[in-house]
Amino acid sequence: QVQLVESGGGLVQAGGSLRLSCAASGRTFSNLAMGWFRQAPGKERESVAGISKSGGSTYYADSVKGRFTISRDNAANTVYLQMNSLKPEDTAVYYCAAGGIVYNYWGQGTQVTVSS
Repeated sequence: QVQLVESGGGLVQAGGSLRLSCAASGRTFSNLAMGWFRQAPGKERESVAGISKSGGSTYYADSVKGRFTISRDNAANTVYLQMNSLKPEDTAVYYCAAGGIVYNYWGQGTQVTVSS
């Protein structure tokens, strides 16, 4: 089992920045691929960004490319999502996920609200 705890969400004005963190426990963190997802009210959950076990490979949704950066600290068992130039459409609950080929483990989510 893997436990994931997100933090860092909040209310920010458009154009501002937030950094989300996700602390993992329960398994060797460096054996897990990690990702961030989000779900806005009335919409399906969507992938935002992902990072490989070593951190050497990342991917981003087109909607966040150039604004968001995913990173990980395997010594600290933590994955981060730096979000810059935030837009009202980024408002959502953000979830951290972990797994191998598929994401088997999910956090409870942290709310991000971007005001215009």
